[in-house]
Amino acid sequence: MAGLGGVVFASSLVPGRGANAADAARTGADNDFYFVQLSDAHWGFEGSANPDAKGTLAKTVAAVNSLSVQPDFIVFTGDLTHTTDDPQLRRRRLAQFKDIVAELKVKDVHFMPGEHDASLDNGEAFQESFGSTHYAFDHKGVHFIALDNVSDPRAFIGDKQLEWLAADLAAQPPDANIVVLTHRPLFDLYPQWDWATRDGAKAIDLLLPHANVTVFYGHIHQEHHRMTGHIAHHAAKSLMFPLPVAGSQPRRDPLPWDAAQPYRGLGFREVDAALDKSTFSLTEFPVQKG
Repeated sequence: MAGLGGVVFASSLVPGRGANAADAARTGADNDFYFVQLSDAHWGFEGSANPDAKGTLAKTVAAVNSLSVQPDFIVFTGDLTHTTDDPQLRRRRLAQFKDIVAELKVKDVHFMPGEHDASLDNGEAFQESFGSTHYAFDHKGVHFIALDNVSDPRAFIGDKQLEWLAADLAAQPPDANIVVLTHRPLFDLYPQWDWATRDGAKAIDLLLPHANVTVFYGHIHQEHHRMTGHIAHHAAKSLMFPLPVAGSQPRRDPLPWDAAQPYRGLGFREVDAALDKSTFSLTEFPVQKG
């Protein structure tokens, strides 16, 4: 499997060791389910960091389609395409990306923009292809919230969206199971490299009164975990190229491709969720050639 950015499993649906839960998913019994998170596909990227840039996304689609138990839904947490100053080329890349992922067996797919998709036109082209840049939905007892912290090129969520978030959260009980999906980290991971959201602390403050909140994001192209109070934040790997650990080198340049270890730094994740206890357990696996 090449380039899986994140495979997120809820309620013990882990291939090879969650048979009962998998059977439940097939039959529709109880509320066990899992979803797949993919991030940072960067369709349109060209460079030595991934000589298979034109093939990785299609291989990812094939890998997801090959899962023995198909997910309930799939989420893409931003940077569907690689940035371009040309508005027409941006739209072509978004259309090409849409055509490739249309081959997914699962048709319930949720899309979010990254700054590469949206920051140069405030999300205009993205919305033409995929609809709203922020939204909420519910699935089997879990409330999902997709936040847009990229359409504003200054890396703000913005007061209007924060008001929407506050109203959405007000409708949820304090013990609701809440999953937040976003592109940039909401906390200040490394602002020098744009690994932060300028008003992310305001979003976290709105989330803190709720006991069971987990955040999944992308943007930094590597596995990373952080707690803000009781809120766990988990970054997904990229589908296109890995980035260095924050501050480990002077520039935020992609890590070089290693022909001896192709797809190194790209991978997939299993996230077991015990929804009755509102806890998540993550396991990361490297991508294998072939």
